[in-house]
Amino acid sequence: MAGSLRAGLRTAADALPPDQRGLLPGLVVGDVSRMDPQVSADLKETGLNHLNAVSGANLAIVAGATLALSRLLRLSLTTRAGFAALAMLCFAVVARPSPSVLRALLMGLAACVALATGRAKDGFAALSATVLLLTLFAPELARSYGFALSVAATAGILLIAPRWRDRWSRTTANKEDAAEHQDARPGGGRLLLPRWLAEAVAVPAAAQVAVTPVLVLMSGQVTPVALLANLLVAPAVAPATLLGFGAALVAPLWPDAAALLVIPAGYAVGWIITVAGWAVDLPFATVPWPSGLAGLGLLAVTVAVVMIVLRRRAWRVLALTLAGTALVAVLVVRPLVGSWPPDRWLVIMCDVGQGDGMVIAAGAGQGVVVDTGPDPVLMDKCLRRAGIKDVPLLVLTHPHADHVNGLPGVLRNRRVGAVVISSRPTNPQASTRISADLARRRIPEWAVAPGTGWRFGPSEVSVIAPEAGGGPAHGQGEGSTINNASVVLWVRWRAGSMLFGGDLETEAQDELLRRHPVRADILKTPHHGSNRQSPAFLASLGARAALISVGADNDYGHPAPSTLALLQRIGATPYRTDRSGDLAVVERDGGLAIVARGDPRAPKAYGPRRGDRGDQGDHGGHGGHGGHGGHGGYGDHGGHGDHGGHGDHEHQGERLPGDELGHSRALRRRLAFRRTRLRGTSGLN
Repeated sequence: MAGSLRAGLRTAADALPPDQRGLLPGLVVGDVSRMDPQVSADLKETGLNHLNAVSGANLAIVAGATLALSRLLRLSLTTRAGFAALAMLCFAVVARPSPSVLRALLMGLAACVALATGRAKDGFAALSATVLLLTLFAPELARSYGFALSVAATAGILLIAPRWRDRWSRTTANKEDAAEHQDARPGGGRLLLPRWLAEAVAVPAAAQVAVTPVLVLMSGQVTPVALLANLLVAPAVAPATLLGFGAALVAPLWPDAAALLVIPAGYAVGWIITVAGWAVDLPFATVPWPSGLAGLGLLAVTVAVVMIVLRRRAWRVLALTLAGTALVAVLVVRPLVGSWPPDRWLVIMCDVGQGDGMVIAAGAGQGVVVDTGPDPVLMDKCLRRAGIKDVPLLVLTHPHADHVNGLPGVLRNRRVGAVVISSRPTNPQASTRISADLARRRIPEWAVAPGTGWRFGPSEVSVIAPEAGGGPAHGQGEGSTINNASVVLWVRWRAGSMLFGGDLETEAQDELLRRHPVRADILKTPHHGSNRQSPAFLASLGARAALISVGADNDYGHPAPSTLALLQRIGATPYRTDRSGDLAVVERDGGLAIVARGDPRAPKAYGPRRGDRGDQGDHGGHGGHGGHGGHGGYGDHGGHGDHGGHGDHEHQGERLPGDELGHSRALRRRLAFRRTRLRGTSGLN
C-alpha cells in the first residue's frame, strides 16, 4: 500500500516541470528516483540536501497538522496525541524507515506519550533514549553519517536554538533575561529581533553549527551559505510537504484531485530550486576544508579563536570590519577585476573532466555548444557561468559518453535550436538513444556535409569533416572508428580562427589533410591529446596554441608526453583544463589570447601571422583576395575585404563562402537550401 501511495505521488507530479517533479517526491517521502542531477548537486552544495531525506522536519509538519486539526474538532488531549502518533507511523511507513525517519519517529512517539500523560516534555531526554534504543536495535547506525547528522541537527535545535532565540529576541522568558537585555533598549548596544524572527534564524543556525563537525569528518567542506539558504526555503517546506502528502493519500482514489494538489506544491518546490540555484553561484558557497581528524582539530581551533575574539567589544568591531571588507572584495571588487567569462570571449572550453564540452560565442546570452562532456551537472554549471540561456546550435561530434552524456545539462532550462551529428553513422545504440531524446523534445537533428556553415554573432562556423559518402576511417578497433567519424569544425572571427578536431585519430587526420587542408591560430587538440596524432596534420595547421580538454589523473594517459612534445616542437603552446580549469579564447589587441578561469591576464596573444592572410578591412569580413599569392591563410581562400561579415552586415545562418573549401556549385546551392531551413524551421534567427 505504501508503494502504491509513492507511485501515485510520482504520477501526480508528472504535471510539474521536470526539476520540480523530481524534487517533490524526494521532499515528501524521500523518493529521489527522478531527481534532476543538477538540482541534487545544487542542494548538496548549499546545505539543503537534507530536504531529499525524510527526517524530523517532515514528521513534525505532519504531526503538527494533525494536532491542529484535532484541536479544531475539540478532541481530548489523549485523543489528539493518539492521532498524531498514528499520523507519524503512517508517514514513516510511506516514507520508509531510514535512520533519520526512525530517530524522528521514536522521538515523536515519546513526545506524544508526554503530551497524552500531561508530563513535562524533555526533548533531550527523548533524543538520548532514541539514540540508545536504535543503536541497541541496529548497531550499524553507530557508523551511519546520515544518523549522526540527524542526531546532531536535532541536538543543536534542542540545546542551542532556544538560548539563541531568547538572546536575540525582544521578548524574554524571565526577568533575568530582561535584565540582561537592558542594553538593548534605545541607546543600548544590541539590535534585537521579533521573537518569531529570532526563532526562525536560531533554528537553522543551531542545526547548521551542530552538523558542521560531522560534515567536516564526512566530506571535508564547510558551507557558509547553508544558513541563508535554509532561512529562505523554510517557508516553502511545510506547504510542499503537506500538499504532497495529501496528493499521495488521494492519488490511488482520485488522481485528478492529486494532480490539482501538486500544482501549488510545485510553486513551493520551485522556490526551493530557485534559492538553491542562486545560492550555489555565490562566492565561497562551499569552502574546502581538511577532512578527517585533522579537519576537526582545525575547526575546533577556529571556533576557539572566534569565541575569544567575540568576547571583547573592540575585537568584535575589528573582526566585523575585516569581514565586511572581505565581503565587499569578494562580491564587488573581484567580479569587476576578474569576472568570468572574460570580456570579448569567443570560445570557452569547459572543465568537464575527461571529456569535451565547449561553447562558441553567438551573441548576448547565446552560444553554440560543441559536445557536452560526461556530466550534465558540470556542463550546466559551465553554461550558467557563461550566461548562456539560448543554444542556437548544438554539435555532437561523435556518440561517445565523454562527449554526449552531459546533454541533459545543456537542455536544462535552455532552448536548443538544432543538433548537428556526424554524417557517418557509428555506435547505433548510443545514436538511437540520443535521437529519441531529441525527438521527444522536438529538437531537429541534422547530419550535415562538409561545407555547411552558419554565422552566429561574431563567429563563423564551418563543418569540414567527415565526408558523408566516404567510408569509415578505420583505426585501432571500434572506438577508433567512432572517433575518426567526428564532426570537425572550423571557426573564424575577425581576430583569427580555431579548429575543433573532435576525437580524430591519425588516419582521419591524414585524410583531412589530403581533402581539406586548413590553417588555424588555435587548435582544440583531438582526442584529449592522445598519442594517436599525425605530425604532418598538426604541423600544417600553423597553430600557436593548443587547448586540451582532459581529466586530472585519468586512466588513459592523456595527454600523452609524445603529443605534448610534438605540440612544443611545432610551436603550439599547450593549455590543459586539468591544470587551469575552464579556458577561454578572447579577442585582445587585434589577435586571440588564452585566459584561464579566475585569471584575467593572458600570457600571450595569437594574432594573424604575416603572410597567412590578407589585410584586414574596416568591416573585418571575408571579401576579396588578400596576400600570400592571392589566397590567404583561411584554408585556400583569401583575406579580409571592406565589406565582410564582422561589421554591420552580420546575419545568423549566413552561408560561408563555398569555394573557400573548394566546393562545387551544386554543393553551394545545397548550402543555400540549408540556410533556408535554418531560418524557417528551427528559429536560429
